Amino acid sequence: MSMTALAAVAQEKVITHPQGETTISGVPSKVLTSDWATFDNLHALGVPVAGVPASNAPSYLSGFVDADALQIGSLFEPDFEGIAASESDIYFVAARSAKAYETAKDILPTVDLSISNGAIIEGVEANITKLGDIFGLEAKAKELNDALNAKVAEVKAAAEGKGNALVLVTNAGNIGVYGPDSRVSWIYNEVGIESAMPKVVDGDHGGDTVSFEFILETNPDWLFVVDRDAGTGETAGAAAALLDNELVNQTKAAKEGHIVYLDPQAAYITMHGYSGVMLLLDQVLAGLNS
Repeated sequence: MSMTALAAVAQEKVITHPQGETTISGVPSKVLTSDWATFDNLHALGVPVAGVPASNAPSYLSGFVDADALQIGSLFEPDFEGIAASESDIYFVAARSAKAYETAKDILPTVDLSISNGAIIEGVEANITKLGDIFGLEAKAKELNDALNAKVAEVKAAAEGKGNALVLVTNAGNIGVYGPDSRVSWIYNEVGIESAMPKVVDGDHGGDTVSFEFILETNPDWLFVVDRDAGTGETAGAAAALLDNELVNQTKAAKEGHIVYLDPQAAYITMHGYSGVMLLLDQVLAGLNS
């Protein structure tokens, strides 16, 4: 085998992910993703992204999307023709776009970065590490993960002795409770805040449906709120208006000023993005320390 051939083989990497293994050759240059959390992670690592979802970027990321970036279809329905024509080196799917993997893998090297909602922090760290390996940015990945671990530890320390909580999601005038398998499960699982509702059945969009009477009866020390309407581009501030009522205002959380409204797009749209999770952790920390 020639030296050139040996070098080519040496540059190949096999990337293991939830839907199998993907072989890449060298460091990818032109990068596509149909997942905003992956865009978030790539941006945190300093990796330029050439193709992004056609949907509006979450507001906390919007300033970082290249004006000339290819729009490669929706979160659920990627534009495979556009992806094929782009002559890109790698394509990332996750969460809503994970089903695209079966088609995309025959077009170009495709990696699924989906993670479990039951272990979000662990999953974000694993994806940052994996992307660091793919792009030769191992030191930067470690720096990011060390900062994330330190932030989680800081929030966990601030939460000690602060009581229990309900994590609410509001959706078109309805209220649900998010639990240990939800989009913001790290509030319970990693930060260690006890749920005021012992057994939560997590619904994908609206959580475990509850009433204002239930919130007062449960009387949590804290309310952390995800405004789904604002997260999906509907009426901003709907959650605050909905929860400003006689029953909720009698709770310990309301009386103590312990209602924290989480960034709706980081919590509902990206969920697994590095800077989004850091933003949400900072919001919880600010609330706990208020």
